[in-house]
Amino acid sequence: MTVWKCFDNDDIFIYMIYSVSFSKPIAAVEEILGKPYKKIKIRLDTASSLESKYFCEMFTEKQVFHRKMTEAEVAGFIENHAGITFKNAVLRTSDKEITYLANKKGKITKLERPLKTESVQPNVLKNEKFGGTVTERLLSAGKKKNYLIQEGNPVPFLVLTGVMTAEGKVISSKYDKFRQINRFLEFVNDVIPEVMKLKADGEPVRIADFGCGKSYLTFAVHYLLSEIKKIPCEIEGLDLKKEVIDYCNKIAEDLKLEGIRFSTGDISDYSGDKAPDIVITLHACDTATDFALKYAVSKKAKAILSVPCCQHEVNTQLQKKENPVIDEAMKPLLKWGIIREKFSSLVTDVLRGEYLEKNGYSVQMLEFIDMEHTPKNILIRAFRKVSDSSNNSTETGNILAESLGVKPEILK
Repeated sequence: MTVWKCFDNDDIFIYMIYSVSFSKPIAAVEEILGKPYKKIKIRLDTASSLESKYFCEMFTEKQVFHRKMTEAEVAGFIENHAGITFKNAVLRTSDKEITYLANKKGKITKLERPLKTESVQPNVLKNEKFGGTVTERLLSAGKKKNYLIQEGNPVPFLVLTGVMTAEGKVISSKYDKFRQINRFLEFVNDVIPEVMKLKADGEPVRIADFGCGKSYLTFAVHYLLSEIKKIPCEIEGLDLKKEVIDYCNKIAEDLKLEGIRFSTGDISDYSGDKAPDIVITLHACDTATDFALKYAVSKKAKAILSVPCCQHEVNTQLQKKENPVIDEAMKPLLKWGIIREKFSSLVTDVLRGEYLEKNGYSVQMLEFIDMEHTPKNILIRAFRKVSDSSNNSTETGNILAESLGVKPEILK
């Protein structure tokens, strides 16, 4: 547990700190800390040693410095700099968020906001070291996340790709990737029962992963099906970069994996030997997602899992200064570049969802990863309806697209 002294009283509070961030440095920050830091982020690192279990990132204008910190160092840093060297500090424990704010006169205000937690058991104990009674909150870290792939259990492909150590510890710099993999597997795990209802007994589940990159997710899906669920599968990963595909095939060969292969190719003209049951796209850039969705529809894929990325096409079309089609009331959405970019992304994903629905799919728009970790956090999940009355027409006549004067790849 991490210990620090509160600003408004003499009690010593003991909390499990998950993260703390510092911003708005005072003018003398370089004199105090040795560099002109603009912000500092510290987070609990479960993959570190017991002694130095916190990972610290310290940002200047053009550089970032990393260091490990012990509990005592974190406690001391909070006490010495929260609201003092940095006017803003936000600290997260297992049950609350604590914000320290300093005004121009140096007065520090502490604000607390409760967070949902599994269990909080406050206890008042006698502590001879500090003298007298102190309030000690022993906060449980909450229930262990029930990941499909658990830390502590070495998984061959994660070890070979540098996500895990040979002992099963997740490398600190890869922890976000580990969370992303498990989050995606939850979505895959959810669609498997629906897919299996439409499969003959013993027939392998066929999956196409477009824009697979280094194939963390491709290998993870293979591991989920073949090792965890014991379901026979055939998975193909496709990417434009030959060196990446060679790398993935080498891993598959080294691990002697069956039912998985990787090919170099463009999604726009991919044909494939057999129709896939599930089509996956994770951050396939711009129109690549559209080509993947069109392919899935043409092959009557039973399920689709797509996390779009870099939707430039609609944004480019909306940048035209004179677009007589756009209603006057809509034009403020196009005035600022950053707003137009976000608006374009949402429009593109809405049109993709409409396209899938008009072609016989039940569509959900879900959060993939928290916005804290990536802005590309919308996942399109679609199931092919058993009773399909659609005509698979790509002419959707979408009113939204017509009102904006745009026609993205998905509607062409």
